[in-house]
Amino acid sequence: MAIPEEKSDRRFTYKDYFTWSGEERWELIHGEAYAMSPSPDRRHQEYSGVIFNQMFNYFNDKPCRVYSAPFDVRFPDYPDQPDDEIETVVQPDISVICDKDKLDDRGCRGAPDLVVEILSPSTAAKDLREKLALYERHGVREYWVVQPAEKIVMIFLGNDAGSYGKPTVHAAEEAASSRIFQGLTVDLKKVFSEK
Repeated sequence: MAIPEEKSDRRFTYKDYFTWSGEERWELIHGEAYAMSPSPDRRHQEYSGVIFNQMFNYFNDKPCRVYSAPFDVRFPDYPDQPDDEIETVVQPDISVICDKDKLDDRGCRGAPDLVVEILSPSTAAKDLREKLALYERHGVREYWVVQPAEKIVMIFLGNDAGSYGKPTVHAAEEAASSRIFQGLTVDLKKVFSEK
């Protein structure tokens, strides 16, 4: 969906974002508005549900929390930046947050520990360029990119310098394993099974 003219000619903040109609979902990346409509297709929802279920079960008795979209993740540019001035708010398909101080009634303020994005034709370029750079810059420790067309999952891991190296790639018949959470695996046969 194209950005309406009133949302295309300037930089926006979380304060603006909060006033927009709830009928459409939006993300802000460095003040630029991105529409998230139309809603994800059925398979996207199934993939998300299966991954979320496996991650939720893993974290159920642990201090980390798992959230599925729509769930706002705000990225301030500096520690004391007021919420109203934040220019980057995204809604990852799945977010894992271990620092409870980052959670509030509006979602998460700061980097989740792990983020999962499921590519769709309308978001693939953004998820593989803008969001990859965004998550790397803000310190998301692990970024999973699910590619339904190829039936693979790429896992980017932040190194000691805060950069993502080459991703590990997991095929549909494998299990994708987290490198920051020992024992967290997602059975990709269940994710990509045809129903």
